Amino acid sequence: MTQFPHRKLLLAAVCAACFGTAFAAPDAQVASLAAKEKPALLDTLKELVSIESGSRDLDGLEKISDLIAAKFKALGGQVELIDPSAEAYRMEDTPEKMGRVVRATFKGTGKKKILLIAHMDTVYTVGMLNKQPFRIDGDKAYGLGIADDKQGVAVITHIVSMLQAMKFKEYGTLTVLINGDEEISSPGARALITRMGSEHDAVLSFEGAYVKEDKLSLATAGIASVTLHVTGKASHAGSAPELGVNALYELSHQILQMRDLSDPATGLKMNWTISKSGSNRNVIPASATAGADVRVLKVSDYDRIEQQVNERVKKQLIPEAKVEMNFERRRPPLEATDASRAMARHAQQIYKDELGLPLGADDKAAGGGTDAAFAALKTKAPVIERFGLQGFGAHSADAEYVLVNSIEPRLYLGTRMVMDIARGKTASGN
Repeated sequence: MTQFPHRKLLLAAVCAACFGTAFAAPDAQVASLAAKEKPALLDTLKELVSIESGSRDLDGLEKISDLIAAKFKALGGQVELIDPSAEAYRMEDTPEKMGRVVRATFKGTGKKKILLIAHMDTVYTVGMLNKQPFRIDGDKAYGLGIADDKQGVAVITHIVSMLQAMKFKEYGTLTVLINGDEEISSPGARALITRMGSEHDAVLSFEGAYVKEDKLSLATAGIASVTLHVTGKASHAGSAPELGVNALYELSHQILQMRDLSDPATGLKMNWTISKSGSNRNVIPASATAGADVRVLKVSDYDRIEQQVNERVKKQLIPEAKVEMNFERRRPPLEATDASRAMARHAQQIYKDELGLPLGADDKAAGGGTDAAFAALKTKAPVIERFGLQGFGAHSADAEYVLVNSIEPRLYLGTRMVMDIARGKTASGN
């Protein structure tokens, strides 16, 4: 990543004003503030990373949500701590209670409503922090959850700080939403994120960008799961197998007859990945389970694949066996739209013309799903992912880091995007 040359950018802005050059000079005030906020953002990262906040660690999530709420209150926001458990979408692995959502609202003088989202939870378990505290090594800042997604929380915090320092209020409403259950498919926060997405004119999501490919994402895959539970009847496998109902046979039949449901033409993927049956070698298994991973690129593909699975599961090998199927829509896909493409082009223009840096904008789904998809579910407004820092090693347990030199460019980009969206300059169709 190119070193962010804020002094050169300030000089370029002065030269452009003096000589009327044609290229778009960087905003001198934004560039100066981005440089000023860099050490403060690193301090915020250290604070966030130093609190363990796994998705099921309610004590840790309470502590980190209090810290985040206090930061946005100090910046002048109207802050709410919301328990999303009551309206949770219940899946097989959904806990009874989930971490709180921090919602901070900033009122302005304009009309545009802008939503900034990130998440505070991680995949890590309590106790791992002792061996892996926050540290900086050259251009890399390390820590558990630092790339996914505590950097997103920190970047949003300091974008708001920059806007407040400039007394920029040209938006109608600037809303920040930070949830604590993203890593378990956002069962609690998804309904709130979807509602908030439908109420705003643009959504910027701050999952991290990649180290090797600095680009925004306009599309992500949708994620679902299929679980089969087969109940049979146990019997001695040597002396009386005919008296049993072999759940493993039925499960194997079901898996084999549903092995061809992937559709490369549409990007739909269904793959059986886990199975378990029986208790002892010499006992006809009375129970068997299997799970499949499903990926879709369009929301409409969920209906198609669920219907196909429902039809196939009716065709049993052993009529006496009981077969139960559960289809869970864990995340919708984020689908690229003309509005998001137009807004991404604006972001690319800022990066290229004002910072002299390349920025990709991928409208092909890749990688895991994100909360941006929930935000886009019921709106035609632009929703764009990966405004966060460049990073690497998410979920790796021992190699997660962000690039320190990506801090100033991303603070500059995020702040300029809020300003231009507020002023109606992004040509996004809104």
